Amino acid sequence: MPHDVKIPDYVIERIMAKRGRLEVFDTFEAPKTVLLVIDMQNFYVAEVDTAISIVPNINRLAAACREKGAPVIWVIMRCAENEGAPSQWRIYHEYFFTEAKGRNHLTKLSPGNEGYEIYPDLEVKDDDRIVTKRRFSPFIVGASDLHDILQGLGIENLIVAGTATNMCSESTARDAMMLDYKVVMVEDANAARYDDDHLAGLTSFYQSFGDVRTTDQTIEMLV
Repeated sequence: MPHDVKIPDYVIERIMAKRGRLEVFDTFEAPKTVLLVIDMQNFYVAEVDTAISIVPNINRLAAACREKGAPVIWVIMRCAENEGAPSQWRIYHEYFFTEAKGRNHLTKLSPGNEGYEIYPDLEVKDDDRIVTKRRFSPFIVGASDLHDILQGLGIENLIVAGTATNMCSESTARDAMMLDYKVVMVEDANAARYDDDHLAGLTSFYQSFGDVRTTDQTIEMLV
């Protein structure tokens, strides 16, 4: 089931008091914009109804971006060079999981395991890029080469979709803004396991880091 949440009134009031308007960005020029789809891999999606529910909206967003000339980049988590190799994020796997859960996370998010693959109902096209990351955010130094890719493409604007809203999606969107990208998180194209987590990610981002829009609104702002 999709998330059934509403941005609280106090958040809207705080945003209006701070910047005088709900949306900072009226339009995004498509050639200067990229759609980032975060962590929509089998491990995170296949058994999570809320994540499965956003697949059609991500496909719609991706199709609209391609049509208007905005590249699509699928950003995926890679915990090791291959299945059975040592963790590339040892502190996370050793300290933030039980031994069994840490081994499961490491194994299933490594190349060679089905959990690592992008969820099959997502429409990945030949001209799209796939970027691997080693941390929640691909913009952390050493986590990926995404920032260099975007700079090489002359990108100024980012649309963020994927999972989990309050974890890797929010981490990516926050860090992008702090690197001077203009960022929109797509409300109905991001998902967390629970409504409260989804709402926490959106409201935190909305107040200081960028805009939160629906899929339809995001498509309309691309020019």
